Amino acid sequence: MTVVICTLEMHLPSATSLKGKRQILKGLIDRLRHRFNVAVAEIGDHDLWQRAAIGVVCIGHDRRHTLQVIDRVIAAVRGNPDISLLRNDVQLV
Repeated sequence: MTVVICTLEMHLPSATSLKGKRQILKGLIDRLRHRFNVAVAEIGDHDLWQRAAIGVVCIGHDRRHTLQVIDRVIAAVRGNPDISLLRNDVQLV
């Protein structure tokens, strides 16, 4: 079994309030969960309205496949016009 954990730190330039931030994050988290079948949660920067940190976890039996899924998740976040990806950290557990 392979577990891949990815931490994504983002800047949300279009968010003008915490409510706007939550709206952007909720849409992103729902899309990632359904499109890639991964676990996603907001893990940091809760009180900052233009910053966010989310954690993404993919579990599978094939190391290569789980890493590919995480790479596609990162690409999807980078492709979102409402989000600037500042940093990503991928760990195999």
